[in-house]
Amino acid sequence: MNVAKNVAVIGAGWAGMAAAIAHTQAGRQVTVFEAARTVGGRARAVPATLPDGTAAALDNGQHILIGAYAESLRLMRLVGVDPAAALLRLPLTLQFPDGQGLRLPDLAPPLDALLGIAQARGWGWRDKLALLRTAAAWQVRGFRCAPGTSVAALCASLTPRLLAEFIDPLCVSALNTPAHEASGQVFLRVLQDSLFSGRGGSNLLLPRADLGALFPESAARWLQDHGGAVVAGQRAQRLEPLPGGRWQVVCSPCDDAADRPFDHVTLACPSWEAGRLVADLSRTAGLAGAAPWSAQAGALRFEAITTVYAHAQGARLPQPMLALRSTPHAPAQFVFDRGQLGGHPGLLAFVVSASTGERAALEQQVLQQAATQLGITALRPVQTVVEKRATFACTPGLQRPAPQVLPGLTACGDYVDGPYPATLEGAVLSGTAVARLA
Repeated sequence: MNVAKNVAVIGAGWAGMAAAIAHTQAGRQVTVFEAARTVGGRARAVPATLPDGTAAALDNGQHILIGAYAESLRLMRLVGVDPAAALLRLPLTLQFPDGQGLRLPDLAPPLDALLGIAQARGWGWRDKLALLRTAAAWQVRGFRCAPGTSVAALCASLTPRLLAEFIDPLCVSALNTPAHEASGQVFLRVLQDSLFSGRGGSNLLLPRADLGALFPESAARWLQDHGGAVVAGQRAQRLEPLPGGRWQVVCSPCDDAADRPFDHVTLACPSWEAGRLVADLSRTAGLAGAAPWSAQAGALRFEAITTVYAHAQGARLPQPMLALRSTPHAPAQFVFDRGQLGGHPGLLAFVVSASTGERAALEQQVLQQAATQLGITALRPVQTVVEKRATFACTPGLQRPAPQVLPGLTACGDYVDGPYPATLEGAVLSGTAVARLA
């Protein structure tokens, strides 16, 4: 067996940096190639300017973690980030501006869920009993359902209020896919690992630092301290197979780091970029086996996420994060008070998961939604970020690409075959696991 010594990781997002760390810990020399000038991929910091001219560091999308994200938290500690300082830990809360909704107490499961459901404001006893019965049935069945089951079908026995105020916002926040299109099996896995993984597993972890500082920037420094390298501004144009099962990474613009051959390559770029690189290989003699992998990656459908940042002097929410009642004309499902998360006072982030429509229209709809549901009429837009391919559509029975592409060539990322939807935890888990295949 040829043991990899020199490894190229293509992509410096959360999956790529997790893979680079795992390869390094396995004793390999690692070089990370990143097309952008900054690390972080689709979870990175972006510069902005507030209406008064003050510079601010935002994110390309408002992300949250949960207490069950054990691998993300482990990697943060490894690279020198203190999760207790970098993340605000709160009980799972899906409450609306009027105080209605679910808030779990700080108790061990299942007592936290039982008491939280019993005390949920605005829910009648019919709602609460329906949720308890359904959750008990899911647990009895081992959190399993038929592969073709959607979240809407899975939850058909629940009341309209529960569907609108609990299932729909939870599903779109976790899977970024509407309930009628989302995978019931993946949804159940998320519920199992968050609500029944132990005390604190369901806690919300809200970033107090920008996403770059939360992990990828510290990971890049850790890698360099351990003999690796991150080469930014280098887009992998193609891979060239070499004799002896080795690889050449051809970058643009050309960089000396890509000149040496690599024993192993891990693709940690977005699925469409990985699919392009593998499709090129499938036309090479003897590598026709790459075609099915490329076709599977190319068949993934994507959902957008829009984050509207807006500012108003003195604006403050009753808690750092609130659920919003979402309609076609009031599209945001959640709002975050960045001032309570270590950011600028008065800066709010509105999240529109599975978003459709144009940037300008979404921005105006969200500002009107803020006026109607929050009573804040003085908000001025700061920046609206639309990630058109933020996540893959997590649909029932979806076949996702395997981590092993070809001998000496692997792939990681939140889209690679695994139990989770497109989340930060899914990304880093795939990055850590892929190093075992080298």
